[in-house]
Amino acid sequence: MNVNRRYFLLGSAVSARVVSGQAADRIGTAVIGAGNRGASLLRGVIEQPNTKVIALCDIKADRLDKAATAAARDNPATYADWRRVIERKDVEAVFIATPPHLHSEMAVAAFQAGKHIYCEKPIGVTAAQVRAVVRAARSAKRVFVAGQQLRSYKQLTEAVGKIREGVIGEVIMVKAQRHAVADIAHDGTSGDWYFDVTKSGGYLIEQSVHNLDACNWVVGAHPTRACGFGGALLYKNDPPGRTIFDCANLVYEYPSGAKLSFTQNVFHPRTLPNGAQYLYVFGTQGAVDLLYSTMMHPRAREAKPSELAPKQKEPEHAHIVAFYQCITNGAPNPADITVGATAALTSILGHEAMVQQKVVNWSDLGVDV
Repeated sequence: MNVNRRYFLLGSAVSARVVSGQAADRIGTAVIGAGNRGASLLRGVIEQPNTKVIALCDIKADRLDKAATAAARDNPATYADWRRVIERKDVEAVFIATPPHLHSEMAVAAFQAGKHIYCEKPIGVTAAQVRAVVRAARSAKRVFVAGQQLRSYKQLTEAVGKIREGVIGEVIMVKAQRHAVADIAHDGTSGDWYFDVTKSGGYLIEQSVHNLDACNWVVGAHPTRACGFGGALLYKNDPPGRTIFDCANLVYEYPSGAKLSFTQNVFHPRTLPNGAQYLYVFGTQGAVDLLYSTMMHPRAREAKPSELAPKQKEPEHAHIVAFYQCITNGAPNPADITVGATAALTSILGHEAMVQQKVVNWSDLGVDV
């Protein structure tokens, strides 16, 4: 979708809202999925001055009761069937925070019902699911924001902007990782779906979609191909029936020839240095430690490191604020359907490379973004 079309759709959505007399009203909002992520999104929705929580949905009664209590100010209706939420005429905006394999079906149905959508990442765990959301988004005159929250970080946005302007020369390589000390809890609230790759997509698609999106962002493109290996090396059939990997080693190539080396695992000991997450961007004139410090390190021998973008307070719910601003006044969208689809497809590309154990091309995914 090109930029002009995006803004046309946003403008149409805003105009429709004003014509209907809703511009001065609180935006009727529903949250589908009231687990850990859904509960966090709900808090953000409640904090907005122009929202009203109309409906909540979850298949687990305890989660639904807790969410209803949190939103008691608005006395929302509660449902176990998400379709009943979508069909409500007074619901204008929908937050989708269910397990990933449900995102695509729900988003498409919400578009068809004329809703604005905030969809948690990834927007799909297969290329076919992503394709369905892209097609629905392109035919709907509604706002779509993907839950790629890094796109709303002020410090990161400023640093990426300077890199894209050429402060370190041409970007030629990116090295990133997302490591954790252990698997997610096998008996935790997500344990009943996370270890099924058809539901979560595994760690690469469900979690590293954030990291890979940041890599795409700083390069200014999506990769053209990927190769790599992964497997369940420590948590073998643990829990029983497990189909997700516990590690990944990937290389991506971008149109410019730039390379991305990415690793993920869930067995990095707490005391071992260089754990957690990082994102190093290498250019022809220097490199940047992007993800947290945004320190720039020039290649010149006598040059000293400097801060590319100053640290600043990052509002907790900036991404949610941006979603509502897109609805009410057509503000720039930090993570539109193109961003959400590209991030998901980058993760899927890497997953397919590991599963097939061969070089997989972006074109093989068959999705036009």
